Amino acid sequence: QVQLVESGGGLVQPGGSLRLSCAASGVTLDTYHIGWFRQAPGKEREGLLCLTRGISTTVKGRFTISRDRTGNTVYLQMNALKPEDTARYYCAAKQVASWGTACPTAESGYDSWGQGTQVIVSS
Repeated sequence: QVQLVESGGGLVQPGGSLRLSCAASGVTLDTYHIGWFRQAPGKEREGLLCLTRGISTTVKGRFTISRDRTGNTVYLQMNALKPEDTARYYCAAKQVASWGTACPTAESGYDSWGQGTQVIVSS
């Protein structure tokens, strides 16, 4: 397992953008699948998108997940934010020994989790 720390959350107006960061302590994330999840008040945690080992960027609608060049940080870029995007956002990681497997979309596919960062979309 690896220790993950999310940052970058905050208050943003509808239509705005935020970039969340997920950093690992003492390791690089190059050999990990990374997933971003979120949990809104009163709802179950849901998966947003994930990044397969060896892939630098994945886009899904308004959300983009990417690795920085050093491999130390993974980002979640969120655009055109809506009030329903208000939630606590979590990154998760699973180290994989080899290439060729796609990142898991389910929570059960990850064994390391950060504490989350809060995003509030409101005018």
